Amino acid sequence: MKKISLLVISLITMASCQQTQKIGFVDNSKLINEYQEKIDVEAKYKTMIEASNKNTDSLAKAFQAEYQEFQAQAASMPQDKAQARYQQLGQKQQMLQQQIQMSEQQITVESQKEIDSLISKVRKFVKDYGKTNAYDYILGSNDAGSVMYGKEGDDLTDELIKALNDSYKK
Repeated sequence: MKKISLLVISLITMASCQQTQKIGFVDNSKLINEYQEKIDVEAKYKTMIEASNKNTDSLAKAFQAEYQEFQAQAASMPQDKAQARYQQLGQKQQMLQQQIQMSEQQITVESQKEIDSLISKVRKFVKDYGKTNAYDYILGSNDAGSVMYGKEGDDLTDELIKALNDSYKK
């Protein structure tokens, strides 16, 4: 009886040790950088930045022309009028710089919100993918070295990029 009990316990122990966990890993940088939605978001903000830069350049040229015109006339103006105009131009320059800075900051804030939302979306997608495909763990690799080595067969990066991009196209 004792031998049978020991045998049963041994078999149960061996069987429980035989269970393997399904583990995969993903190159975080590659996953995000090759995700089409991120590429589209970057293109959208690149276009916005280029338009903002063109606007900034035109404002700067207009101000520069106005300042040069003032400099040409300043010698023939009374000292007090020249000083007042110089102060007006200084204030105008500060306002233009603030306007440009606010515009740049607005673009930065909007793009960061969109990127943060996109990263959350990718994390949720990977989590759902792991559940759907019976993974116990999906690890993220990055330059900091959270996954130093993984078998190529366990690398899910390309598979997830394809699934993410297919999902985005819908």
